[in-house]
Formats: sequence, C-alpha cells, structure tokens
Amino acid sequence: MDFDRLTFGPDGLIPGIVQDRAGEVRMVAWLNRDALQRTLDTGYVTFWSRSRQALWTKGESSGNRLKLIQMRPDCDADVLLILADAEGPSCHRGTETCFDPGPEELAGDGVWPATLPWLGRLEALLKSRKAAASLEGSYTQKLFAQGVDRIAKKVVEEAGEVILAAKNDDRDAFVGEAADLLFHLDMLLIERGASLLDAVAVLHQRHAQRTGGTP
Repeated sequence: MDFDRLTFGPDGLIPGIVQDRAGEVRMVAWLNRDALQRTLDTGYVTFWSRSRQALWTKGESSGNRLKLIQMRPDCDADVLLILADAEGPSCHRGTETCFDPGPEELAGDGVWPATLPWLGRLEALLKSRKAAASLEGSYTQKLFAQGVDRIAKKVVEEAGEVILAAKNDDRDAFVGEAADLLFHLDMLLIERGASLLDAVAVLHQRHAQRTGGTP
C-alpha cells in the first residue's frame, strides 16, 4: 500500500472501518503510518490510541485479535476499509461488534444487514463441524462424515419438502422448510469446497452482465 496516496488528517491519523468476511462492521478506530506499517508487517490490525498516544494491536490483552485480509481506501483516500478475520468479539463489552442493532433488527423483520453476517457465522460453524466430522458426533458432523452423496440426498429431500409446503397456506411451515433447504445446501457447498458467498458472487456477476453495471 502506498501511504503517500492516503489523505491523513492534520493529526496524522486516518479512520479505519473494520469489516469481517460476513460483511458485518466490527469497529472503527484510528491509524497513523506506524500503525499501518505494523499491521502490514504482523498481519494483525494495529491502531493508534489517541487517549494513550501509543500503538495498540487489537486483542493484545484479550486475545480477540483481528487477522488482516486486506485494506483499501475509499474514493477520497481519507478512510480505510479493513477486511479482517475476527478472532473473538471485537467490542470491549464482549459483543461481536461495537454497533448495537437497531430496533427493526431486534424485531427480526427480515433486515438484510442483520441477517447476512449471521449466515457467515453459521457457515464458519458448519466448516468447523466438517473439520471434526465423525459418525459419533452431532447431526452435522455425522452428515459430513457420510460424504457428498448423503448430503446431496438431503438437499433433494428438503427441496421436496419445500415444494409440498409451498402448496399449503402455512407460511411458517413453508419458511421453516426453506430454512432446512438452505442449511443443507450450505453443507453441500462446503462439502464441495465452495460457500454461499460463491453462489451470491455468481448471481452478482450475472446481474452485472445483463444490466451493464452492478446492483
């Protein structure tokens, strides 16, 4: 990264917005050139503490570090978007993010920003279950242990349940079956070395090709 292309404030600082793989904004803090360099050198996100006037690597005492994926500036180069894998909660309160959910998110009204990051965490959990696959384990561990053919059959079964539920007037039952299908489809994607994000990327690419732009 060319630091000279960045627009630092009069105090030599630039704000950094930390976002995880699932798209959830974890926290916002400040960086100077030394913090940027240490982040790049160590692979873990380091900030500048304005109160202590010192560098601090996130998680240096709690262990809840932020493993750097990439950094990129915005269009004016005066804000950094920092993509990172969070190794635990990112807020000092012990919550995943420093940003409290809005009332509509707490109400569960289908707000996408609240839902998509959770899907990312679910997928991470499924990957950990696959790594510990065993016929003596949990339902997902047993299913992963049985391999792609068994998981694929479950996807077909769940798809059939969705079709049957769609013919009835019970919305909750229909949505429940759709959730089961999505869960098992994600398992199948993971089993084949892919993820829901890959499927979403294909949809995004198709849309861009057909509209000549991005959503």
